[in-house]
Amino acid sequence: MKLDLARKRPSLLARLWLSLGALLGKTLLLLAGIGLLGWALGSAWFAWQHRGPVAVQEQIPADEAARTQDIIQTAVRIVDQHREGTRYLRDAHAKAHGCVKAEVQVLKDLNSELRQGVFANPGQIWQATVRLSNGNAYPQFDSIRDARGMAIKLLDVPGQQLIPAESARREQDFVMFNHPNFFVSDVAEYQQNIAAQADGKKVGAFFPGWDPRSWQIRHLFIALATLSPAPASPTQTTYFSVSPYKFGNANAKFRVMPDPDSCPAYNLPAQNQDLPNFLRSALTQQLSTDRMPACFVLQIQRQDPSRFMPIEDTSIEWKESDAPFETVARLTIPAQDFDTPAQNLACDNQSFNPWFGIEAHRPIGGINRLRKAVYEAVSDYRHSRNAEQ
Repeated sequence: MKLDLARKRPSLLARLWLSLGALLGKTLLLLAGIGLLGWALGSAWFAWQHRGPVAVQEQIPADEAARTQDIIQTAVRIVDQHREGTRYLRDAHAKAHGCVKAEVQVLKDLNSELRQGVFANPGQIWQATVRLSNGNAYPQFDSIRDARGMAIKLLDVPGQQLIPAESARREQDFVMFNHPNFFVSDVAEYQQNIAAQADGKKVGAFFPGWDPRSWQIRHLFIALATLSPAPASPTQTTYFSVSPYKFGNANAKFRVMPDPDSCPAYNLPAQNQDLPNFLRSALTQQLSTDRMPACFVLQIQRQDPSRFMPIEDTSIEWKESDAPFETVARLTIPAQDFDTPAQNLACDNQSFNPWFGIEAHRPIGGINRLRKAVYEAVSDYRHSRNAEQ
């Protein structure tokens, strides 16, 4: 009988393991509780720091001009690093899927409050050029996670251009990519980030030092979300301006979203995504082979300054629950042949800049002010280098 009772008792080693297991379970529960509390406190602090009202006017830091000059030098260094043979590429969005002709028609029944700038005349049709691209500074396989870009250039736009030296252009550009917010807040953060990237650091760009207070975890997650898997086609993606613009007397962001119901029904044949340029192939398949157009809506999101919709922080997404997007025009890319050596060269030499435009749609905020200087300097450098070849 004693022997049977002894057998039923757990051994010392078993009791030890049970005690350790219980201790480990309690420790994990404690850590989970601490983590949940930290998340709750962090969320509350973020909500407290990021609440309205916000300014409707630009606020320019005193050191912005010096930082901008440093960024220009870094951007030029990136252009030198990423040239393809003797051809100098853009410092971002280097790889185009194609430049295509398009039409942008202002809604015929557009609300009077939205009749601003190039949208002032309901029903007006603008001829346009659209460039579709990958975001990376170096051409890479389309299957690699990346940002995807759309740049729209309206042609023959009357009115004084924002850049006096470009007065002959008569253009209005809208530059967008496929994520609603940017992975840097302002010029200071951009300076640190682009310098790290030029030195070959990617994730490290969000960890500028050992001090955890300098870590940009939220911005890292934005960057990772921006680097999305490739869409089936560049015509099946939504694009955002990310940074704000003037819209008459208001401030607004732009969005272009596919509108398949406005085009004849079309199903794109499956593309071989192992090919390096399958997004160009998808575009060629739809527009050139199958002769089918692509349709989009062009929308604006007006700032409500009573909500947290800042103009100096591009890492903050303007929530649709705070301000809905409103359609102002329809963009149609008709069937066409665009993939020829001559047209591809012209596409590569084409410049898109949010500062090519009129006062009614003037870019605002630090990142847009930075764009004005960097785009001009890098474009001039790239074109001068390519002209020497």
